[in-house]
Amino acid sequence: MYFLKSNYVILTLIICTVIIPFFGYSQSIDTIKVCDYGIKPNMFEDVAINVVKAINACKNKKNPMLVFEKGRYDFYPAHAEVRNYFISNSSSEEECPSKLKTIGLLFEGIKNLKIEGNGSLFMFHGKMTTFAFDHCENIRLQNVKVDFDRPTMSEMIFREVSDSAILADINPDSKYAIIDGKLYWYGEGWGMKEFHSILLKPDDGTSFYSSWSPFLNSKAEFVAPYRVRFTGDFRKYNFQSGEVLTIRDPIRDHAGAFINRSKNVELKNVSIYYMHGQAILSQFSENLHYDGVLIMPRSESGRMISAWADCMHFSGCKGQITIENCRIKGAHDDAINVHGTHLKITEIVSKTTLKVRFMHPQTYGFEAFFAGDSIAFVHPSKLQVYGLGVVTSAKLISEREMLIELSKAVPAELLNGDCLENITWTPSVSIRNCRFERTNTRGILVTTGRKVVIENNEFFRTGMHAILISDDASSWFESGPVKDVSIKNNIFEECGYNSEQEKNNFIIAIAPENHELVSGYMVHKNIRIDNNTFKVYDCRILTARSTENLIFSNNRIIKTNIMKPYRDNCSSFNLNACRRVKIQDNSMKGFSNVFVQLENMNKKDVLTDIVKVQIVKNISPDNK
Repeated sequence: MYFLKSNYVILTLIICTVIIPFFGYSQSIDTIKVCDYGIKPNMFEDVAINVVKAINACKNKKNPMLVFEKGRYDFYPAHAEVRNYFISNSSSEEECPSKLKTIGLLFEGIKNLKIEGNGSLFMFHGKMTTFAFDHCENIRLQNVKVDFDRPTMSEMIFREVSDSAILADINPDSKYAIIDGKLYWYGEGWGMKEFHSILLKPDDGTSFYSSWSPFLNSKAEFVAPYRVRFTGDFRKYNFQSGEVLTIRDPIRDHAGAFINRSKNVELKNVSIYYMHGQAILSQFSENLHYDGVLIMPRSESGRMISAWADCMHFSGCKGQITIENCRIKGAHDDAINVHGTHLKITEIVSKTTLKVRFMHPQTYGFEAFFAGDSIAFVHPSKLQVYGLGVVTSAKLISEREMLIELSKAVPAELLNGDCLENITWTPSVSIRNCRFERTNTRGILVTTGRKVVIENNEFFRTGMHAILISDDASSWFESGPVKDVSIKNNIFEECGYNSEQEKNNFIIAIAPENHELVSGYMVHKNIRIDNNTFKVYDCRILTARSTENLIFSNNRIIKTNIMKPYRDNCSSFNLNACRRVKIQDNSMKGFSNVFVQLENMNKKDVLTDIVKVQIVKNISPDNK
């Protein structure tokens, strides 16, 4: 009896602890149901115009919650919101002169909003940005599924292959027409004129760059619904039965989703089966949390690709970025990319005034500096930070240029052509408990000067580096140097097989693009790679350049025999102009010849228990 009574008291306390706060919170919520605005699920009609009305009703509420009854909702471009957005890493003036974006669900200037999908499927049509948060604060989007009725990716699987003919089954979601012996891909309001192709091998989960050219130049004939025979010259492509060719237009005319100048945004239990354009792209936003975001094809669709390009892209963000319990499968480009932007100094107007310019063709047109921001002066060829400053005013004077006023005189050594980095808008990053697979390029790219933790993740056969830490001021102009990175408790399985250069198929690459080395100056610092498991088909593990305090320890490296290696004898660790490196206490199984290769550094700069250390370029007699 005492036991039952005690448990009753405990249960009562638990209920009060959990439920009373919940009800207290719920009483302050202003619930807006989309059904009150004439929106019903499973009607297969365009809901965009009425969703706008429901969203507008949230704007004057203190704690609004927008609720969708579970079901399917269709969004068409005709009545969707349209905005002019310049989006990082998207398109140049030549590629896409108009920056008008069609957005299925647009939230502008809204605070304290929760969007409850109740497991609904949001089905998009045409070319659209699925959702956008612009100048919003305290936002949570949860329990939503996203797909496109006709993805802007076309897919077909090879059934029979010879040098002169291919019989292919086209995925039913890929609309096409055969006209005068030629196959044309098309969708709702669009046709495909330029082609970017990736070939997938479903049996082993690998993918490779390919070409639509042999099919473009061949004769297509109808065999049966969604079955086509191509007659042409396929000799040099080595296509195999069972492989899947995926084809898209390369022009980045939309973002998959857009988070702009917003703060405290959370995506919870969001499944994205396909997104058109360049990623869930977050630009100059603060405190972003993605939990349980799945970017992978809907299983019943039979499709292989879920993301048109990158999956999660962060440009010029700050605060805390947390990505956890996510799964990314089937991307045409990188899974995650976190970076800032270097702008080039084109004119020293006065001692305190500079004119700066966006340099990469696909990144421009948005404000990259604000009053009060701290900036770093950078020599682009050296990636050397040689001074700091504070912005007092910043003005966008054209789509490509900004005028920056500083609180004090610029450094004496500054030259036209040097770069500025905004070091205020740099985030801390945590990526944990995620899985990355069927990704043609990289798993994670990260360049930020604040704390980075990458832990408890699985990287399965990423085509290129599983993790890339770069920094450059001459190609993509993606900044900046890292100062505190922990890579721990991850599993890397047969990554790097699809590198453009066979010598560069390292699992982890620390590769700043400093084309001119500065004696004693390190671009990156304090990177710890600890207690990971590397299952590798080749001998390449880690490459690093201009890095100080690099530790690679307590890792398990296992040679597998599933994929064919590029070579049997190569350096597992390549170090170039690094200092204070430790490679110790790692276990290596299945390797007959492991060695460390050094360039532009001394043996004393490396503490290692690997017996063989090879120097390929001496810089002083101490290298002997």
